[in-house]
Amino acid sequence: MLTIHDKIDRTARLVRWIEEDAPLLNARIASLTPQSQQATKEFASKLMACARSELERLEQQSIYWDPNDRTPQAAD
Repeated sequence: MLTIHDKIDRTARLVRWIEEDAPLLNARIASLTPQSQQATKEFASKLMACARSELERLEQQSIYWDPNDRTPQAAD
């Protein structure tokens, strides 16, 4: 089971990846129809919004995390 901080790290990486990938998205979808391009951009926007929302939720949960918790942590 992942700790709250591991979940935050993974979600933050996803947000950064989507942000860094945004300029390349247009190049990858250039050969698609305009409707498909629009759908792809909308999906990417929804994914970004969802990831940011999840990151905020996890960060709020981490406020209540007990650093003295001795629950075993999963190995990578």
